Amino acid sequence: MQVAVFSAKPYDRQFLEAANAAAGAPHRLVFQEARLSAETVALAQGAGAICAFVNDQADAGVLEALAGLDVRLVALRCAGFNNVDLVAAQRLGITVARVPAYSPESVAEHTVAMMLSLNRRIHRAYARVREGNFALDGLLGFDMHGRTAGIVGTGRIGLAVARILRGFGCHLLAHDTFPSEEGRALGLDYVAMEELLARSDIITLHCPLTPATRHLIDAAAIGGMKRGAMLINTSRGAIVDTRAAIDGLKSGAIGLLGLDVYEEEADLFFEDLSGQMLQDDIFARLLTFPNVLVTAHQAFFTADAMAAIAEITLDNISAFASTGRARHEVSTEKLA
Repeated sequence: MQVAVFSAKPYDRQFLEAANAAAGAPHRLVFQEARLSAETVALAQGAGAICAFVNDQADAGVLEALAGLDVRLVALRCAGFNNVDLVAAQRLGITVARVPAYSPESVAEHTVAMMLSLNRRIHRAYARVREGNFALDGLLGFDMHGRTAGIVGTGRIGLAVARILRGFGCHLLAHDTFPSEEGRALGLDYVAMEELLARSDIITLHCPLTPATRHLIDAAAIGGMKRGAMLINTSRGAIVDTRAAIDGLKSGAIGLLGLDVYEEEADLFFEDLSGQMLQDDIFARLLTFPNVLVTAHQAFFTADAMAAIAEITLDNISAFASTGRARHEVSTEKLA
């Protein structure tokens, strides 16, 4: 099967070609640097499937165009699927598949790295030492041992974070629509969202983006947080209302903020914009705070995770090519 791979970077080509070769090269992968959109959908001409990433646009209009090109499969090389109109896909007879789990440890370890960097001001200390400034003023942190960490979403990644934080000696609170028995066994204390916000010194987000979780952390939620708490988001950008977060930083309600995702990241992340002026004023404002650490959606980016993502993505495509059903299909039921 010919597969049009959108938003393809050199590392995508490396891992997808390796996975395809390991499977006997059953597919012809055509790599496109462009993001999938109404303007670029024609690049899928001749393909029976497309492979998309988190910032590719697969709304009803794009899906209709893909159906017109006889594309029958959208294979997402990520876990999230909020960028796909599943109702339109079902109506058009297009199968949507994803990578439900690859290496939860990759995201979990990056999450905790952000906590440690913010807490001990590693990013600021690094820049200071390079400039010959060895003063410690402004670098005071706190012991994570004995602190309360609130984990919102206890799927595979949330549980991996819990295992790491338990090793630090943190008291662990959790909130999830469906509490996990494994989480309880790890010592997670499941509580209401309001209680988690009010009691946690560190709040870390690991839930999918759905209509119910969009702007889950808004002005009201920030107002209910323990004053000066640390907030970490390595899940989906729109779970945090960025304007509200900026107000929270200015008021001191948020003491430390770590973001690996951003709700308007599509025009920023995964690109080298170092020679340009940032056009996103809200994002530029975020970068002015010394207590904010932003990474460009790299929590998943380990060799282990990339290899697993490529292997599962190719397996989805191969299963669809041979049986008409992908291994990990997404249905409209997932919207609930």
